[in-house]
Amino acid sequence: MGIKKYRPITPGQRFKAISDFVEVTTDKPEKSLLAPLKKSGGRNSRGRITSRHRGGGHKRAYRIIDFKRDKRDIQGEVKTIEYDPNRSARIALVVYADGEKRYIVAPHQLNVGDKVMAGEAADIQVGNALPLGKMPLGSIIHNIELKIGKGSQLVRSAGTMATLVAKEGKYALVKLPSSEVRRIDLRCYATIGQVGNIDHGNESFGKAGRSRWLGIRPQSRGVVMNPVDHPHGGGEGKTSGGGHPRTPWGVQTKGLKTRKNKNTDKFIVRRRTK
Repeated sequence: MGIKKYRPITPGQRFKAISDFVEVTTDKPEKSLLAPLKKSGGRNSRGRITSRHRGGGHKRAYRIIDFKRDKRDIQGEVKTIEYDPNRSARIALVVYADGEKRYIVAPHQLNVGDKVMAGEAADIQVGNALPLGKMPLGSIIHNIELKIGKGSQLVRSAGTMATLVAKEGKYALVKLPSSEVRRIDLRCYATIGQVGNIDHGNESFGKAGRSRWLGIRPQSRGVVMNPVDHPHGGGEGKTSGGGHPRTPWGVQTKGLKTRKNKNTDKFIVRRRTK
């Protein structure tokens, strides 16, 4: 697992830095765990663009990931580590003792042949899933549930990890990658270890074409548009327009607080912003 750089014999290779994929053991996914994935082009059900700069890109199949880890107290063996085009992390194919196959997000240092298990009696080792209440303080964790039985929602990207820092009553205090400290029910499950592919943040596309392969279209700056198209637009010559930076719809950006979920404010012990 590392970064591969190229001798710049073409302009597109001059700044190219990509994963060496040494941890990936096969290029053929498990067919029974694939699902079709239709492109939306950033459009909603009415055909309106709600996410800009989306479109094109290579065709993908969705890999069905076991985020709930609800196959409890049955040991499984890691058969392959695979690339997943739908996420930054690698995925691991686990074959359980009863023959069932499932994909999980592959933690760092999980290898082919390793045994994993989910349940309250599972050991504290990489890849095992346990309730937060059964983990020792200081544990490095990922794939954290917010609601009991819903499946993991937090800390799923490549190289990320959270830390179990304390237990207070029926809640665990978890420090997230953003440095936010949050209360989470002790009965919620999480997985031991750090998410794999830890060098993902050091990758460099090297050329615009690689963004297009991923379905990311070009962006245009607001200051080069006309006033009808963007609040930053217009003016003679090059101008930043003055005033606070805004979105194309006139809402302040860069620092404006947009969080509206007051029901869960009580679970945030320390915010990620000062």
